[in-house]
Amino acid sequence: MTVPLPSWRPGVIRDALVDFVDAVTTPDTPTFVPERERIAVFDNDGTLWCEQPVQVQVAFSQARLKQMARTNPAMADKQPYKAFLEHDLPTIHALGKKGVFEVAFAVHAGMTVDAFMQSAGAWLADARHPRFGRRYVDLVYQPQLELMSYLRANGFQTWIVSGGGADFIRQFAEKTYGVPPSQVIGSTVRTQVQDVNGRLDLFKLAQLDTFDDREVKVESIGLHIGRRPIFAFGNSDGDLSMMRYTLSGPGRRLALLLHHDDAEREVAYDRDFRLSPLVEALDHADAYGLRCVSMARDWATVFPPEQETGGKGAEARNGARRAA
Repeated sequence: MTVPLPSWRPGVIRDALVDFVDAVTTPDTPTFVPERERIAVFDNDGTLWCEQPVQVQVAFSQARLKQMARTNPAMADKQPYKAFLEHDLPTIHALGKKGVFEVAFAVHAGMTVDAFMQSAGAWLADARHPRFGRRYVDLVYQPQLELMSYLRANGFQTWIVSGGGADFIRQFAEKTYGVPPSQVIGSTVRTQVQDVNGRLDLFKLAQLDTFDDREVKVESIGLHIGRRPIFAFGNSDGDLSMMRYTLSGPGRRLALLLHHDDAEREVAYDRDFRLSPLVEALDHADAYGLRCVSMARDWATVFPPEQETGGKGAEARNGARRAA
């Protein structure tokens, strides 16, 4: 028999995952859950892929700002654009997560949703992480890919509930995670339908509509899913309400909290990372019923094996391979 979750080290966390899935999928038992109610929700940044030194969408917005500054050089002297253009991380982090994403969303105002998706896809196809030298879409977490596939193989719906932009995540989620666009919930900006030469298009505005973080995640789950999840996975205080909401329902449930404690293979951080702080969730995990997942202890590998060899960026990628 094939052992499930091969990138998860044997131990209490992998056992808890397998026991949970067995419990909710075994018919004629008190813990059985019908397939229609097997809802699993995952945060994205820092839970499914690397979010350091800044979230990937922030890096994408930095690239867009550079393009805009070429035609409007005055932007380079105005905050917060100046900080984004200069990769001034202390100033960016000081904006707070909502403030950072407001800037990230604003720089794409005036674009159609279709144009935004095409732009994001073109950038993601080649943009590389500054430390690991690999494409951002290759820095997803292998254990999480296995977990999502394992859940779907056992009748679960896997949803992404993220503070990141919904349209940005929808561009890559199906190909990368196997999660269709209809099962992606994220932050949104207001949009407007316009008739341009007889063609209706949906345009992005500069106004934030929903910032999908903390308690708003629970509200979004109620609005878009309409069922309380029975499984949740997050990595920060921004996911805490979603995890507590999951555990507050009746029957067998599981909520996991990823702790980034592996400086050698990825990044070690928690309380000192302003964009995704892990304070209350980590300190009160036992009281809330959360299971803590140690990246260093519970994951046999972090990123998928690298397929590329040689060519541009080979030296950086070789360094990433040694680190991973």
